Amino acid sequence: MDVQAIETNDLELVDEVLDRAAEFNPDIEAYVEPSHEGSVRSSVTFLEWKERSVSLAAELFDRGVRKGDVVGLLMGPSIDYAVAYQAVLRVGAVLCGMNPRLGKKEQASIFERMRPRLSIIEDALVEEVDQHSGPILTRSEMRALPHRAFLAVEGRSSSDFVAVVWTSGTTGLPKGALFSHDSLRSVARGTDVLSQRGDRKLSPLPFAHIGYMTRVWDEISNGVTTIITPTPWSARSALRSIVEERVSVAQGVPTQWALILELDESDALNVSSLRITSTGAARMAPSQVAALRERFNVPVVVRYTSTEASLGTGTVPGDSDDVVATTVGRPVPGVEMELRDDHGRTVASGEVGRVHLKSGATMLGYVATRQVDGAMTTLQIDEDLTRGVRGEDGWITTGDFGVVDIDGNLSLVGRDNELYQRGGYNVYPAEVEQALDSVPGIGAVAIVPGRDDVLGEIGVAFIVPEPGEAEPSRESIRASLGETLADYKLPDVVILMDELPVTAMGKIDKQSLKVAAQDAATQRGKQVKMARESERARGVVEIDKDKRSTNAIEEEL
Repeated sequence: MDVQAIETNDLELVDEVLDRAAEFNPDIEAYVEPSHEGSVRSSVTFLEWKERSVSLAAELFDRGVRKGDVVGLLMGPSIDYAVAYQAVLRVGAVLCGMNPRLGKKEQASIFERMRPRLSIIEDALVEEVDQHSGPILTRSEMRALPHRAFLAVEGRSSSDFVAVVWTSGTTGLPKGALFSHDSLRSVARGTDVLSQRGDRKLSPLPFAHIGYMTRVWDEISNGVTTIITPTPWSARSALRSIVEERVSVAQGVPTQWALILELDESDALNVSSLRITSTGAARMAPSQVAALRERFNVPVVVRYTSTEASLGTGTVPGDSDDVVATTVGRPVPGVEMELRDDHGRTVASGEVGRVHLKSGATMLGYVATRQVDGAMTTLQIDEDLTRGVRGEDGWITTGDFGVVDIDGNLSLVGRDNELYQRGGYNVYPAEVEQALDSVPGIGAVAIVPGRDDVLGEIGVAFIVPEPGEAEPSRESIRASLGETLADYKLPDVVILMDELPVTAMGKIDKQSLKVAAQDAATQRGKQVKMARESERARGVVEIDKDKRSTNAIEEEL
């Protein structure tokens, strides 16, 4: 079935783009949830997507949701998430999407600051949500709603807020980046090689991620079918989805691609539908880039951005494996990039500077905590918080340091605030250390990352036990913090010490711990590899505190 081209230059609102898609591509699948472990394949066309969102919008309006209100959405990637997003826009409200993997403390922080008029919650999570979530509409109740008509709220404009996308700040607590209809239209103009008319795109990301929340204008206007990777993620189910759903654009972080490449059957399966693969969020070795390109016989590209910038840089088909592995490419269409020193001056080519990005797709600012005094206040931008990241001229400071080569390719050389990325997720050591301080038996702690071939980087915790207390272990730490932090933030290796090294100024000397952290990460990597090889040979493996099976790693993804 041919996908019709849709002209959207005359449109101002995201839901208007869906209305047009429902008219020109009514029978084209917009989303597919592949069959998985006994579940039946389900899908929704662009027309059905519109009809379901209209019915839900009517229900939201009846429950008191009005223009400018916030609607919370705590749900995994699904057709229902997409329906809820469009419904919220039709009533003129702002979607506050949250990843169910966030810890209870993180979820509670968002609910308390946003005070949603109403929240749509996964049934299994209802009892765990914060008291500030507002009235709750469960996912099952949402799905049972009858078909209804609803006229989208009038008086809306392209500059209206549509979404709050959450990220972690230097404190580790989530910060909400605000985007408008205009922002999403600008994103559509910069997606370049990863979006063509009629693509069938494999989506491995949580829908609360910037990679989904700001891409809907582009994907609707291009008639893209989004194939939602089954949850929990596994290499085998992702590969099966590529084959059975005739995926043309396959996306994944290096961790996911490494696990897919380990599958023996990937050599024999028909993946001729693919035209491109992409990666990002962490480094991929040149050998892995080459293996991915050769295995699927398509170009591999890398993308780089931040939640605040939304669009950034990328490589293009034809770039060498080395360029894809060691750089993050050049600015995508519509994006300007500068590298600046500590005084704000632009550095010369070949010199290290802090990466700054500018485009129409950048966030408008960080959302301010809503003050509740009688009537609910509308969303506001926290000018003080925003000022440190977004200048008055629209330039975004990413917090990454990089260098631009003679061809204009950006190479990242370091991150601000000791941020590291585990399996594509950002982790701030200071946040983890603060949480560990509350665990009984821990006297002092330092988190230092180490490189890992599969996850990119892992956290190594150097801990001084409290005298007279039971020695903490990796298991006890994870049990203590499981409801406080997202699981990917918890340390993978625990090393007990009599004391932590300090500098002359009395601060913990993390620099001197880097070698030990890398040695521990390397040893863990060898154990994981041996466990996976043994698992493939025996079909099962026992996992001790320093070993992780393929299934355990995939469960985290």
